[in-house]
Amino acid sequence: MVVFLFLVLGNLSILAQSSKRDTLLNELEEIKKSANFNSNDTLYINQLLELAKEYRYHNLDSLKILSKKSLELSQKAEYINGEINSYYTIGGYYSDKGKIDLAISNFTKSYNIAAEHDKSFLKARTLNELAKEYGYKGEYSKALKWYLVTIEIAEKNNYKNIISIVNDNIAHLYVEQKDYEQAMVFFQKSKSIHEEIGNPIFLAETLSNIASTYADMNELEYAMFNVNVSIATFEKERILEWLAYCYEIKGKIYLKNNKNTWALYWYKQSELLHQEIEDDRGKIDLLNGMTEAFLNLEKDSVAEVYALNAFELSKKIGLRSGIKTSAHKLSKIFKDKKDFEKSLWYHELYQTTYESLSANNNEKALNMLKTRVEYDQQKQQLILDNEKALAKQKIYIYVFIIILFIFAIITFLIHRNEQAQKKLNQELRNKKNDLEEKQAYLNELNQTKNKLFSIIGHDLRGPIGAFQGLLKLFKEGEMTKDEFLNFVPKLKVDIDTISFTLNNLLSWGQTQMNGSITRHSVTNLDCIVEENIALLSEIAEAKSITLVNRIEPNCQIWSDPNQIDIIIRNLLSNALKFTPNNGQIIIGAIQKIKTCEIYVKDNGMGMSEDIIGKLFEKDSNHTTYGTNDEKGTGLGLSLCKEMVEKNNGKIWVHSALGKGSSFYFTIPRLQKRYKESA
Repeated sequence: MVVFLFLVLGNLSILAQSSKRDTLLNELEEIKKSANFNSNDTLYINQLLELAKEYRYHNLDSLKILSKKSLELSQKAEYINGEINSYYTIGGYYSDKGKIDLAISNFTKSYNIAAEHDKSFLKARTLNELAKEYGYKGEYSKALKWYLVTIEIAEKNNYKNIISIVNDNIAHLYVEQKDYEQAMVFFQKSKSIHEEIGNPIFLAETLSNIASTYADMNELEYAMFNVNVSIATFEKERILEWLAYCYEIKGKIYLKNNKNTWALYWYKQSELLHQEIEDDRGKIDLLNGMTEAFLNLEKDSVAEVYALNAFELSKKIGLRSGIKTSAHKLSKIFKDKKDFEKSLWYHELYQTTYESLSANNNEKALNMLKTRVEYDQQKQQLILDNEKALAKQKIYIYVFIIILFIFAIITFLIHRNEQAQKKLNQELRNKKNDLEEKQAYLNELNQTKNKLFSIIGHDLRGPIGAFQGLLKLFKEGEMTKDEFLNFVPKLKVDIDTISFTLNNLLSWGQTQMNGSITRHSVTNLDCIVEENIALLSEIAEAKSITLVNRIEPNCQIWSDPNQIDIIIRNLLSNALKFTPNNGQIIIGAIQKIKTCEIYVKDNGMGMSEDIIGKLFEKDSNHTTYGTNDEKGTGLGLSLCKEMVEKNNGKIWVHSALGKGSSFYFTIPRLQKRYKESA
């Protein structure tokens, strides 16, 4: 059913494009039938060129015939634009046929005529194609040079579409060098321009190239998102050659994800479209992709057919990268068939092609860099020349500046007293504000001190006093050794509570009085959680509470590990405090694109809306007794909030009385750091 629907949609697309060609043919016939028809009429020539463009990717012979005819008529009528566009479309014909030198020759003729008659748009458009041909030829330095000249012309005349297309094509040079990060810089520039212009087709072309690059980088989720957006546009606009390219990219994504059956499904969709278009370069990548998919499925005989087709097509248009890839696959196929003679032949061809490409790659990369530097130097020299030409005019500017300076001095003297008075008033206001700020700061410090002393007096003095009393009774003989040992578990709990409270007090006091320093680093969340579960396990066992860790191993976040340790410990300690005997506490994490959402859930007492509203207040002193009359300082959650925010996160809680509580906070995750445009 899926294949049937695809065929129906494909036929609709073909009919739509055929319909446009039919319309152009009918219009040509109408022009020819008119009483005053003249074959040298520019309208007739333009219609011929439009029809020729429609035959590209569908019938290259018709493209050539119509382009030659329009060139002949344009030269006869001395129609400059027609002559430029005719050479341009003829160049496209030879490019698609893989005859790069003939393509360069015709694009050069088109450019020279456009330059002679100062046709800026046609110059920029033709230079882009000329540069692309040098890229196909492997002469990347020339390609980059002409791309940069094209951008200069386009920027001068604000041809935004051409600027974006050239950025796409420069990106492809870096893709060929496997410098994907630099390529993505140029793709993103192109994408921004298309989004500004609002042309969905050009944007879809760039997104498809971005998808292909993401696939090469193994960023498969990003690749799939971008290619799906492109497919939606090309299916709506029924642009078959780009749709075939996108289906091939989607197949590549599934292939890299080891989903060979799905890869073949999308490769087949692309193959069906290639039956209706003429795009040999795009077809080579498709054939090599299908070869690899069939090899993965151990269908070597089918893979051999596709690999041979890719090899022959690569030889036909002289695409060395295609020869290298297909020869490598054929060597493996014949080796598995134990046809070692053919396997060796293809392997030697692969090795020769690989070494040839590898030997040139370093030189090409250096040439690209050298060309870019030379171009920047030439541009800088032109700027210096312009500055020298303007130097003579600076004398008049200096005279004018002197006059302005004298006027400024006079104005300054007139208003000096008024300005001095304003300055004095401003200084007084500033000093007053400084005093008020210092007074507020001292008040805060005083409140912090009072709170610390209050907590020390009420929450630490009691357990310490009890401990001193027991030691005194034991020392004075009023308590036997066995009686004293019976109190040891209780004493350990009290000491652990004192230690935990002191840690919170020190951390909170530091943030309030001096300001704590947050040092971000790669933090393994699972290790911190496991350490705190081990630390609090005795308390959990005493209440028969089950601690469940659902943090995935190697869950990494970008944070201060010491502060995350304090946050986790406080949340787990609170959950243990308010969870009844035989309860359960779950800690886990939801990994999103940019953040990690960590939660601690219990089935304890829960909280009312009034209590929830006071939990995270900075000056809150609210504390509640736990299910076994445990008592806290009331600092833990306000400390958690401050430290979560210092780590660029947020914290919140969901709770209801009798239904338990769920605390959540977010922390940034550790982030991992093409088809040509029309």
